[in-house]
Amino acid sequence: MTITREHSLLLRFFTGASLAVAIIAMAFVAQGQEQPNASDVADGMRLFEQKGNCQACHGWAGDGHKTDSQMPDGANLRETKLDRTGLALIIKCGKLNSQMPAFDKFAYSDGRCYGKTQSDLKSYPTRMPDPPATLQQREINLVVDFLIAKVIGKGPMDRAKCIEFWGSETEVCKQFSK
Repeated sequence: MTITREHSLLLRFFTGASLAVAIIAMAFVAQGQEQPNASDVADGMRLFEQKGNCQACHGWAGDGHKTDSQMPDGANLRETKLDRTGLALIIKCGKLNSQMPAFDKFAYSDGRCYGKTQSDLKSYPTRMPDPPATLQQREINLVVDFLIAKVIGKGPMDRAKCIEFWGSETEVCKQFSK
């Protein structure tokens, strides 16, 4: 078989395109952007709701409509611009000079968070509260998986999103009109 100039150009194009797709795919995997599985999302949701008690400040939908009137107002996570790395950092280290707690047990014991120690935190007017529980890095990653899959960038909550969020029609979804 004789390879013509056109065939040679097509072969180069498809080889180059395949290489570009492979590089992009590897970049996503390297950045941890692969899609989490349903089990990880469910575990992250459970950690968000129960162990971390995040809905007390951020609301069950992550929209800032909190469930506990005693807790501070949390950010609307549905509108956050934070990426995976930023979300994990905020969960791990909290937010300095705010009511967002650090969920890493050793966050300010050795300077791992923002290069600060517990004594540095005393200079801030707003004291970072203790979290309801601490989370291991694996658990923080699961919460981030859940947030990315079900909350971040999903827009305001409505009935259809509520049903999709919970996996079926629940009592809480009845607050949204059909």
